[in-house]
Amino acid sequence: MADQDQGARVALKLDIVVIGAGQAGLSTAYHLKQLGLEPGRDFIVLDRAPQAGGAWQYRWPSLTLSTVNRVHDLPGMSFADIAGGDDTVKASVAVPHYFAAYESNFGLEVLRPATVSVVCERGERLRVESDHGLFSARGIINATGTWEKPFIPDYPGRKSFAGRQLHTHDFHRAEDFAGQHVLIVGGGISAIQLLDQISQVTRTSWVTRTPPRFRDGPFDQDAGREAVKLVEDRVRAGLPPNSVVSVTGLPLSPAIVAMRERGVLERQEMFSEITPTGVRWADGRTLDVDVILWCTGFRSALDHLAPLQLREESGGITMTGRLATQVARDPRVHLVGYGPSASTVGANRAGGAAARELTRHLGIATER
Repeated sequence: MADQDQGARVALKLDIVVIGAGQAGLSTAYHLKQLGLEPGRDFIVLDRAPQAGGAWQYRWPSLTLSTVNRVHDLPGMSFADIAGGDDTVKASVAVPHYFAAYESNFGLEVLRPATVSVVCERGERLRVESDHGLFSARGIINATGTWEKPFIPDYPGRKSFAGRQLHTHDFHRAEDFAGQHVLIVGGGISAIQLLDQISQVTRTSWVTRTPPRFRDGPFDQDAGREAVKLVEDRVRAGLPPNSVVSVTGLPLSPAIVAMRERGVLERQEMFSEITPTGVRWADGRTLDVDVILWCTGFRSALDHLAPLQLREESGGITMTGRLATQVARDPRVHLVGYGPSASTVGANRAGGAAARELTRHLGIATER
């Protein structure tokens, strides 16, 4: 069913538009179908990537199934059944293969590549503009993740640096830095993984804003729930979310123990400014480097939602609902893969909660 729009442009009318087809988006689509909604008629999934796989398809080649934290099963289909048991397979190959099989198995029609430029109000409905057409929806479930929003802090002198600067987002191979001094900035899991790889082929230095906290021993379900709750409390209060890793600490894995033994984990405090040849600390110390690799995380890719004015003065978005997926300012909008649902297992649960709550809010749930 279509609706005549300004300039004779036609908008496809649906109940729900899901934006993004990573873990969170596919989980959401699965649950919408389980609730009785028909893909392509009642809801549609838009994905800017050229193929299935979400952000996984862009990960560096050395990230194999043995080095990722864990790939959690999407609801209704085991990852192991599709990927097999070979841990040496690249994550950028195995996960997209799994996602593609998942979409096909459950008939989840994904329109791609379709980049959403803006979502705005159009009377009682929401207008979704994309380079693949216009869509008119009663509600949206946003699952755009963070991969398209790499964050680099604006330190004094950053533009004066004569060497290379890149972000985790741009990393490809450690061998690309052979013969260069690489300064790795950041204390998260990605920073540790890249520090490990690059330090084996060239000279590295490592700086973090706060001392890294390594976690020894098992990370059980109770600890996981407590960590997620800390992030959830922030978004329910309208504050920008912290990463779950920031409250869980880093697992003391065999790889990290080996890095300690090699003397790689000699962390320095954060510098105060960047110079044309390197960095300078507040006490006057300097370090010349060839490359600055910013492993400083990502921000939620939500610019297309700006016209809806969902943000608070704090910069965060006040979230409500059972798993904090519903936007308090506009209950027609749910965010999955945001805040406490940024992990793969969290995205699964959030997709189900968002699907149930939004269909209930719109009065269209017909759960099987």
